[in-house]
Amino acid sequence: MNTKYIFVTGGVISGVGKGITVASLGRLLKSRGFKVTIQKMDPYINVDPGTINPYQHGEVFVTDDGAQTDLDLGHYERFIDENLSVNNSVTTGKIYWSVLNKEREGAYNGATVQVIPHITNEIKSRVYRAGERAGNSADVVITEIGGTVGDIESTPFFEAIRQVAVDKGRDNVMFIHVTPILESGGELKTKPTQQSVKTLLSLGIQPAVLVLRSEEQEIPSDVREKIANFCNVRGEDVITCLTAKSLYSVPLMLEEQGFAKAVCYHLGLPEHNPDLSEWRKMTDKITAVSHESEKLPIAVAGKFAAMADAYISLMEALRHAGFNNDTNADLKLIQADDITEDSGASALLGGFAAIVVADGSCKSTYTAMKYARENKIPFLGIGLGFECESPAKIRRGLYPCRLSPDTIAYGVYGTELIYERHCHSLEFDSEFRTELVKDGLVVTGRSPDESLVEVVELPREVHPWFMSVRFRPEFKSRPNRPHVLFEAFIKGILKEWN
Repeated sequence: MNTKYIFVTGGVISGVGKGITVASLGRLLKSRGFKVTIQKMDPYINVDPGTINPYQHGEVFVTDDGAQTDLDLGHYERFIDENLSVNNSVTTGKIYWSVLNKEREGAYNGATVQVIPHITNEIKSRVYRAGERAGNSADVVITEIGGTVGDIESTPFFEAIRQVAVDKGRDNVMFIHVTPILESGGELKTKPTQQSVKTLLSLGIQPAVLVLRSEEQEIPSDVREKIANFCNVRGEDVITCLTAKSLYSVPLMLEEQGFAKAVCYHLGLPEHNPDLSEWRKMTDKITAVSHESEKLPIAVAGKFAAMADAYISLMEALRHAGFNNDTNADLKLIQADDITEDSGASALLGGFAAIVVADGSCKSTYTAMKYARENKIPFLGIGLGFECESPAKIRRGLYPCRLSPDTIAYGVYGTELIYERHCHSLEFDSEFRTELVKDGLVVTGRSPDESLVEVVELPREVHPWFMSVRFRPEFKSRPNRPHVLFEAFIKGILKEWN
């Protein structure tokens, strides 16, 4: 079977929900037995989001091979349960960097380097590479184009994906457009969607399926029919996507709308019956726990606490483990740098069943740890949660860690050698390390060459559950397979809270 290519674009406003739509489609196609990979193309000129303030784009999601990517790749991995790579993340910066390097090396034989064909060819090569490097080639490559149609910086991407349809044939390529349905004066307005599709048509792109986003209000059939007529699509190709109480119920909502069926129709894919039994069981449990279980209050301290997306993988990993243990993790973000004095720690962290520190200044981190230690509150430090401003070798991606036997960490993982994703360039400050030892913390995990500290904890006889890790386990957690560290942490909290 020829590899099929799906391009998902967004219109009218940013943040319309393309990422969850794409991730949901990936899950629906995978449930039909197709091998799926998902790619994100971001039009910003940064090479990757590693240098971007999280308040602008949310967390930096890190893959096994160390690529720093948009947070949407986290959604993709969690929904399709596949590890992605650097090939699944493309930016304008990467494209121009590659083209300019080739030009300097003489790859273009003295030709004038232009947007067309050089930039567009480089974009197309990244699309094809994502499919080719997904194991034994993907059946379907889904590519999300970041930003909004009409943005000047996105123009080369739209031209490139138009060319993909010509190169690979219309039977192997389709376009999906996601737009919001806006309300004014008590009436749902179709004109923004019409204008957005008109802009796409001016670029040579005809969407085959439209996904209409609405907060809670169902979109009447007459409104959908009007949009279908004006946008030149079939009535059954206008899909409604409402805001769901759980992200993980969106695939089921779209399945009921016939989303994957429409995609299979347009691409000539065999319409296999989907196996969504495990996913339904999981979402049913999430719904039941959310409505019936007592909330478990957990403080999550971070220096970018004003934006939940800055810690979305961490928050989701805690929720995954909570649902799997029949409890509703009630997470509250705390501004870490406000935790500088003992009195401040008590005011901000008092009353919680557990404390998680994601990042912050050295002083705030130590104060939070001290408060949790002295008050016997279950504590988990993640990534920068126990590091200070002392440079070390940059480590991004999957690295090994050797755990000491007869420790909490060893009991969690059940093995001596583990592999976790890292994203840091800091090491223990020597003064801070001395303070930790004074407080009774012991090093229980190191890099195999013993040059880097990976895990510290308090012994069980000193504290019920206290651990801080250098790596980022949240990136590997899945809603259907919670990460073992978060599983153990939630179990430890419940034991103390109950």
